Amino acid sequence: MTAVVPLPRGPYTPRATPLDLPPGAGTPSSRTVFSAAHVVADPYADIAPDDPAAVDWESTLAFRRHLWAHGLGVAEAMDTAQRGMGLDWAGAAELIRRSAAEAKAVGGRIACGVGTDQLPGGPAPTLAEVTAAYEEQLALAEEHGVQPILMASRALVRAARGPEDYLATYAHLLRQASEPVILHWLGPMFDPALEGYWGSTDLDEATDTFLKVIAEHPDKVDGIKISLLDAAREIDVRRRLPGGVRCYTGDDFNYPELIAGDERGFSHALLGIFDPLGPLAAHAVRVLDTGDVAGFRALLDPTVELSRHLFQRPTRFYKTGVVFLAWLAGHQDHFTMVGGLQSARSLPHLATAYELADGLGLFPDPDLAAHRMRALLAVHGGAR
Repeated sequence: MTAVVPLPRGPYTPRATPLDLPPGAGTPSSRTVFSAAHVVADPYADIAPDDPAAVDWESTLAFRRHLWAHGLGVAEAMDTAQRGMGLDWAGAAELIRRSAAEAKAVGGRIACGVGTDQLPGGPAPTLAEVTAAYEEQLALAEEHGVQPILMASRALVRAARGPEDYLATYAHLLRQASEPVILHWLGPMFDPALEGYWGSTDLDEATDTFLKVIAEHPDKVDGIKISLLDAAREIDVRRRLPGGVRCYTGDDFNYPELIAGDERGFSHALLGIFDPLGPLAAHAVRVLDTGDVAGFRALLDPTVELSRHLFQRPTRFYKTGVVFLAWLAGHQDHFTMVGGLQSARSLPHLATAYELADGLGLFPDPDLAAHRMRALLAVHGGAR
């Protein structure tokens, strides 16, 4: 039996056995399910805080193979990959190239973030500069045969004077796209620089602009990803979408009910929480494929406490917990992140994440997870 782990709030006895969820069970059919995937840093790179990120490419790609093996799609170079929080455009471009090749080799589904993060800070860019930056990234995605996700742009917030500039910019990009894209609305809880996206801080007005973009170009929009942590708004938006346009939930607080849906529809999924929940999430959606909504909810509802813990304010630092759990689960050999973001959450926060994840049976080797948790406690002087 695994020995007790001396967590900050008291001794914890780890779960004896993990969930038995081997890979190869197939891809869910009733919902399209993407996991936004994290990147693995190179812990031995001799770099300064302002240097470009050093990525352990083999471990990063191995984690994507893990997600594909369980039947999930990979949403690449997104917020979960520390886009704009340690990973710059050069690093993201290399990530897209490598992941696209890996997806082709294993037959995995992939979509990639397309943004404007190659633009420098400082004075506000022009709309033409924002559009050109989007075009450069869109061209890379299409060159490598991956579905583009048009990410919300910090630069567009600074350049736009109102809703009409968002409408014009997105109209131009959608006309150029060779295949339907996924639009992405990331709320300011994930990135404060995106406050007022779509030209208004009034969410009703912003929603109207967002829906107008889709209504004017429904043939170029595969779906929309909404990350506002507001289930009622997401349900309202998905009921107003043109036929054939999917809603991908990005709500890491309310995903079970949104994916399960109601008599008027449901959401597909593009979620950061499906990085640590990958095998369990895929299994739950396959249960939903059979029409067993209650069985789906019984599997996924208990994970919400962990997700709400990882995504608690400041929400943008959820990546720290995601990478921490990947380390405990044995997907990487260290708890180091690009940009030094491993320091963004407290030891008590991480200890609670460990306890919740272990209680769900997420660690393939509970003894390894417990050993690594004790090691982290010891490094911080917290082992008792």
